[in-house]
Order: sequence, then C-alpha cells, then structure tokens
Amino acid sequence: MITVTAQHRSETARFTGDAQPYGGGDPYADYRTADYSFTRFADLADRRLGAGVIAANDEFFAQRENLLVPERAEFDPEHFGHKGKVMDGWETRRRRGTSAEHPWPTAEDHDWALVRLGAPGVVRGIVVDTAHFRGNYPQAVSVEGTSVPGSPSPEELLGDDVTWTTLLPRTPIGGHAANGFEVTVERRFTHLRVHQHPDGGIARLRVHGDVVPDPAWLEVLGTFDVVALENGGSVEDASDLFYSPATNTIQPGRSRTMDDGWETRRRRDRGNDWIRYRLAEQSRIRAIEIDTAYLKGNAAGWAAVSVRDGQDGEWREILPRTRLQPDTNHRFVLPEPAVGTHARVDIFPDGGISRLRLHGSLTGEGAARLAGRHQELGG
Repeated sequence: MITVTAQHRSETARFTGDAQPYGGGDPYADYRTADYSFTRFADLADRRLGAGVIAANDEFFAQRENLLVPERAEFDPEHFGHKGKVMDGWETRRRRGTSAEHPWPTAEDHDWALVRLGAPGVVRGIVVDTAHFRGNYPQAVSVEGTSVPGSPSPEELLGDDVTWTTLLPRTPIGGHAANGFEVTVERRFTHLRVHQHPDGGIARLRVHGDVVPDPAWLEVLGTFDVVALENGGSVEDASDLFYSPATNTIQPGRSRTMDDGWETRRRRDRGNDWIRYRLAEQSRIRAIEIDTAYLKGNAAGWAAVSVRDGQDGEWREILPRTRLQPDTNHRFVLPEPAVGTHARVDIFPDGGISRLRLHGSLTGEGAARLAGRHQELGG
C-alpha cells in the first residue's frame, strides 16, 4: 500500500476542544457548525448515488454504515444496549496500550473506514460531523483518496500496489460539531479512507465535489441523461432554495417524498423561479422529462426549458412555457435535437419539480473534452 501527499489546502478546524456534556432538552441546542462554501457541490458519498462504507477495522459500539445516512444524527439519552450507549454514527472501542507500564495508545494507533464514493470525482471539501459525540469523539482525523476502476474489494484496496493520496492531513477536531475542511487536490477519486486518531466516534461524513464520469461508459450508453448528477451534470445556481436543494432534481431515481424534490417559497410578486444547470459536456438533447412526483398542492403551474452553448452563449428556448400537472411525470420529444452545454428550467410562478431529465448524447467536441479532463485528473 503506497501513500503519497498531494499539494492541498484545508480550512483551519473551527471546532477544536471539548464539547459540553448533554444537559437535557434539544440535543442540537449547542451544536456547533458553520457555512462552508464547498457544500454547494454535490455529496459524492450520497447513498442515492450508490456510495457505501465497505469496510472498517472496528465498529464495536456503532455501525460504520451510519456514516452515510442522509438524515442528521439522532440522539436518545436513554437508549442503551448490551454494549453500552447506542449512538447514531460509527463508534469504535477505546484503544489501550501494551502493558500496565504503558496503558496509553501510541501516536500511530488509529481506526479506519473505507468509503466507496457513489460518483467518482474531484473532492472540494469534507465534513466530519461529530454530532452527539461529546466525550467520545476522535482527537484528530485524516482522510486519503485513491482511484481504482471497477468494483474492488476491501482487500484489493488495502493491497500494497494501491496508491493513496492525502486529502486531509491529521487534524484535530471538536466534538458535537460539523468539522469542515476544504480540499484542493485536483484529481479524480473513487474511494476514501477515513482515519480517526486514536479511536472514538463520527456521526456523519459528507464528501462534496464535482462528479467526473467515465467517458468510455457514457460512450457505450450512447443516449443518456446529460444533466444527471451521476453522469457529470450539476446545478450552477437557483432562484430559491428555501425548502430543498435544487440538486435534488438531478438525483437518481424518482422522488419518493415531497422533500426529495425542489420546492420554493410562495412568491408574492410577478416573477418566477428557476434553476440553471451545467451539462456533463456539450450535448445533443432529444427529449425532456419534468417530474412533479409527490408535489400535489405545490407543484409548479408551468415550466419552460432553455439551453445555451458555452458559458457566454445565448439562451434558446427548447420547450416553451407548458402547463404541468401535480404528481405527474411529463415527457416531451423535441422536434429537432438541441445542442448546448448548459440548461435552464423556469417554473411559473413558483412551487416545485421533483426531477428534470434531459435525454441525449455527447457531441464529438463534448466527448473529446470530457475524455481529456478524465485523463488529466488521473481517471
């Protein structure tokens, strides 16, 4: 197993030091967090994209799979099991030294977990959330990444021939807090290895970044959803994020609850709401789907879709303002393919949609640029 250190920069940990013991009432009342600019990027470790915690050296008190649960961690002060306090996170047993004369763990002692990213990509920032871990959180954490094609086993990932790159060096963290760290390693990663030093518990792990798809896979598919998050699409901006993130609209699968889509606050003016997307690369769009699943009394009344070619290109409407029905998947075949690198959906006057699908294929120019970036990032 090979470890290398890449050039990187991480934000200073804001939440070092002990958290206060739980005093009753709202368990999140004294939770410490901050606004991190990198959280505007998609969570590459989202279970909806296929992410998973595939191995850990120890999970005595709480299972490793809890790390990627999408909801925030819960805390029941009276919930105890046969092994002790039941925690909503990944928690290892206390490490000990080798003898009565040396009862303390060594500086090298640590626990680890292997995380398969749901969508390979460039990591922009990491949040190590220690919610409710007040006296049992790690002293420090570190994170490494690697890029291995296919579906490697934990044993293969831990083999001597795999190179790991440091994304976050060993850094102190605080308890009952969202510890955020910016990452500037310009490489594509498929797996992460999370270390906690020397032991303890982490409630949640979020890995924000840019999806970098495999161009060979997209070429074989031919026609695919060119705005889908898993295929390299992303949300650049949106008019309103009051109830839910706009990124929900390009997640895999159909929405299963109202909050799994995009919903805006009620407008009291004569404007309208919108989302702007960046496609996987320059694409030729042939069909559109706009789904309002589970948005029944709050679906958008009408929607229009436009595209532009290039960051400074002119917007061209490819689907005129069209009436939408609540809780319905709407499908539209374009009279002729529309070429572009960006798309925009406008809803009128407000409300929400659950999913947007733009079915098409990469142009020759788009496929070449995507392949070049994939190679440049070590894919």
